[in-house]
Amino acid sequence: MAKRESNFKNMFVTLFLVTLASSAALGFIYELTKKPINDALIYKKTLAVHIVLPEFDNDPFENVKRVPVGNDTLSVYKGSMNGEITGVAVETSSPGYGGDIRMLIGFLPDGTIREVAVLEHKETAGLGDKILKSKSDFPVQFEGKNPEHFRLAVSKDGNGDVDAITASTISSRAYCAALKKAYDAFKKSDIK
Repeated sequence: MAKRESNFKNMFVTLFLVTLASSAALGFIYELTKKPINDALIYKKTLAVHIVLPEFDNDPFENVKRVPVGNDTLSVYKGSMNGEITGVAVETSSPGYGGDIRMLIGFLPDGTIREVAVLEHKETAGLGDKILKSKSDFPVQFEGKNPEHFRLAVSKDGNGDVDAITASTISSRAYCAALKKAYDAFKKSDIK
């Protein structure tokens, strides 16, 4: 077999074919994994709703309310038992150190924070990931607190009641900002 001459045309054709094959494979894999990834995200959100809300017998996803807060629109899920509202879950986000922190906040009907579930984050392992309950007690300080009286800002900044994560103030501020935004959506939503 004769060796082909290395020239611009041959290099271009070879590179084009490799790129075409790679992009086709990438597109195929994307289409193949799109549905399972989406299903996993829906499952994660459903599980989080069950974690942050008190017991309920309705389908909170049935009548999702979209509430505008600042430049964002948040999803509000209401949980009820025998027609009586037991709690409200608000999906929120805020930019952290490594990217957006997406959370689901559960509020009792009086506005008290019941539970917080982090849906997605890209914070630094060992520092910013302490926003997760499995990594530290940072999230516990919000449970049972009503933002009407508990200032959702880092105490280090002089205007809040939140003890920041050591060496991760940006993540702590983002967490507080997401909670504040969720509380604003809770107040705007008609929970009756």
